[in-house]
Amino acid sequence: MAARPGPLTEWPWERLGNFKYVVMAPVVVHGIHKVMNKGWGDIDLAFALILPSLLLRMIHNQIWISLSRYQTARSKHRIVDRGIEFEQVDRERGWDDQIIFNGLLFYVSYLTMPSVRWLPPWRTDGAVMIALLHAGPVEFLYYWFHRALHHHFLYSRYHSHHHSSIVTEPITSVIHPFAEHMVYYFLFAIPMLSTLYMGNGSVIAIVLYIAYIDFMNNMGHCNFELVPKWMFQVFPPLKYLMYTPSFHSLHHTQFRTNYSLFMPFYDYIYNTMDKSSDELYETSLKGTKETPDLVHLTHMTNLQSAYHLRIGIASIASKPYDNSWYMWTLWPLAWLSMVLAWVYWSSAFVVDRINLKKTKMQTWAIPRYNFQYGLNWERESINDLIEKAILDADARGVKVLSLGLLNQAKQLNGGGELFRQKYPKLRVRLVDGSGLATAVVLKSIPQDAKQVFLHAGPSKIACATALALRGRGVQVIMNPKEYDMLKSQITESKSSYFKHANNHMPQIWLVDNIDDKEQRMAPKGAIFIPISQFPIKKTRKDCTYLSTPAMKIPETMQNIHACENWLPRRVMSAWRIAGILHALEGWTMHECGDAMMDAEKAWSAAIRHGFLPLTKA
Repeated sequence: MAARPGPLTEWPWERLGNFKYVVMAPVVVHGIHKVMNKGWGDIDLAFALILPSLLLRMIHNQIWISLSRYQTARSKHRIVDRGIEFEQVDRERGWDDQIIFNGLLFYVSYLTMPSVRWLPPWRTDGAVMIALLHAGPVEFLYYWFHRALHHHFLYSRYHSHHHSSIVTEPITSVIHPFAEHMVYYFLFAIPMLSTLYMGNGSVIAIVLYIAYIDFMNNMGHCNFELVPKWMFQVFPPLKYLMYTPSFHSLHHTQFRTNYSLFMPFYDYIYNTMDKSSDELYETSLKGTKETPDLVHLTHMTNLQSAYHLRIGIASIASKPYDNSWYMWTLWPLAWLSMVLAWVYWSSAFVVDRINLKKTKMQTWAIPRYNFQYGLNWERESINDLIEKAILDADARGVKVLSLGLLNQAKQLNGGGELFRQKYPKLRVRLVDGSGLATAVVLKSIPQDAKQVFLHAGPSKIACATALALRGRGVQVIMNPKEYDMLKSQITESKSSYFKHANNHMPQIWLVDNIDDKEQRMAPKGAIFIPISQFPIKKTRKDCTYLSTPAMKIPETMQNIHACENWLPRRVMSAWRIAGILHALEGWTMHECGDAMMDAEKAWSAAIRHGFLPLTKA
């Protein structure tokens, strides 16, 4: 929102929220009516392309969003090296409003201008006329309108909303108040309406003109330099006819320079070009290679989780992951992406980058899903992907690599021990985070608890938690199966502190996987505390479910604008934080296999570096 919002700031359908696409219903109804009364033959090209063109625009923008986030995470050609926060993601959530507006304008034009209904597919002279009119009147009028928007009166009421994003993303380009967009569409309509008036308009020329506007808008705000230098060397006048991402980025950092729409020649004419434009272009194009101190190696969970990654759909990634109904509408695309990743993707890819103090971190993802980790015949290939990521991190000088989710599964690679033994001279430290995860579980248990029920397999965390509770004098109760598995991992003298489950069940349940039937065995008011990286299904309304082991992150941690799986905003899993602590503290031990960091030591380090507990015991 602008500093002092003026008239027509809000979009007319803003109060409809996620149901705003209902305003396109007249187009759909009109199309159905045409087909039912006169058949498909009555659908002319101009009308038929209204809805498909809007869908293509959305796909076009989404490709730019994912490409930009991927490239800026890798950091090679990043222009502005600052972070994006949730506030910006929320502010830019309505990037599709202008697409809806465009669709409505097309529909109104179709209804009110009979000539539109007989537009030919293509006219070369009309396309040339559109190009000339854009380079002339549109660019000229936009330049002066843009300068006017930077006057205090209009800036505070309208344009400051756009400039709230100093670090731009492709969709930043269309984040303006409704009144601004009305003016922009008036300007962009000049070439299109002129060709209609002159009788040389065509459907494809108009669609391509809108695609050109989208392309240049997205490119100018993508925050990484991609325009090759040879283009300007082959055709020097191009410097005045096409801006670069670094050229427009200066407008968002300096504010009073580089006002042009897409063609910088008006900035040259009126002496408003930033003097550092060429230097920034050269620097950004050359790029700087950055080696992270820490890599967190994760993977996708279910099919829809690909959209929840930071490089996926921004609005979905900014919220804790859940199986919302609208996610299932993307199922065919999710299935296709899974198959393509399975067949063609042969290495981990960069998901995001974050900074804490001077420590630089990246998240890499193995292109595999939960169900694939459970396939025996996939284990070798998954381990090969993990091994490749570890060796890549080691070769690049990464100090710590933390294994997230199933990448540290005992049945897969012994919690990372497979790689430590295979490569005894590894410089990168492998961390499974079990020490801090144990500490978070222990801190989640009320101090006055006398009994807990342990429903878990013989994991490092289950054993360490049980033994720590024994040291506090807490009685650990479990079913015979869990009792037998855990008993084999502790001395006989200690086993007397662990009791079989009986009819009296404690209020505190420590679980790693539990079905609906087993949850019904818990007494009313029971507290379920997960000890694994995956949340349990909530089936009891009369019980309390705590989060998987996690902590709130420090305010000084930058570039956090996506949620980690199902966790709330600015919350990280204990396993991921453990890797961060290894990097911050300079710990040299591997925490994988049977090796485990002292839980209290890990907890103290986390608190000292500003991480906070989610719950108080």
